[in-house]
Amino acid sequence: MGNRQIFRNLRVIIGAKLRSIGADILSRWILYFKSQPLTVSQKSAMVFSPHQDDETLGCGGTIALKRSLGVPVEVIFLTDGRYGRPDWITPETITDIRQQEATNALNILGIASSETHFLNQIDGSLQNLADDQHQYIVNELVKRLQSFMPEEIYVPHRKDAHGDHEATYELVQEAIAASGIQVELLQYPIWMLWQHPLSFDLNFEEIGNAYRLAIDSVKDRKKQAIETYSSQMPGLPSGFLARFFLPYEIFFKS
Repeated sequence: MGNRQIFRNLRVIIGAKLRSIGADILSRWILYFKSQPLTVSQKSAMVFSPHQDDETLGCGGTIALKRSLGVPVEVIFLTDGRYGRPDWITPETITDIRQQEATNALNILGIASSETHFLNQIDGSLQNLADDQHQYIVNELVKRLQSFMPEEIYVPHRKDAHGDHEATYELVQEAIAASGIQVELLQYPIWMLWQHPLSFDLNFEEIGNAYRLAIDSVKDRKKQAIETYSSQMPGLPSGFLARFFLPYEIFFKS
């Protein structure tokens, strides 16, 4: 290996480390200094997840807390997660594996298979849907909303720095409006806080809408559920994952 390649490798390693440090400082600043305390409610909830693992990372503790209180919760996955594939899994089996991982993780959190729904849209497609496909998804979400009638909805943040995540927010908002239901919306960040602080896209008013929910009593269950996603966890940066093992979850209210 030449000196130039060694230098490039060092730049990548140092850059990744600096990003991790910056993102950690940013998320902890919001969590411990800018967020307001939130208590788990008795309101029925519907969780929308772009991929199999987002729901557990973003609000697995909240799901577990609600289910421990007997509160009804349903989870809807929008995509099939086909591109979250490590080398040791074949393209033909990845979607089945991720669906089974999701079922197992949610069972740990207290969600039955009958309360878990998969729309199986193509991973990575949600921002570029044809009009008829867009309307089909909205119609499916409206059916789920009107059938379950949730009092709370959990959805990825509208500025979550990932195409499928931001599109999920927009699709859910459109479905809420079309369904005519009254519901409280809470946004959970996944990738939004894994950014260099200079790239962070929230203004002070939006940061002021941050809330923290203590999940100490179910933290171990959330960790177990996260680790169930054995196809996904090895490929995620340790600094990125660290926030999801904290005794709090962060949400943003509109």
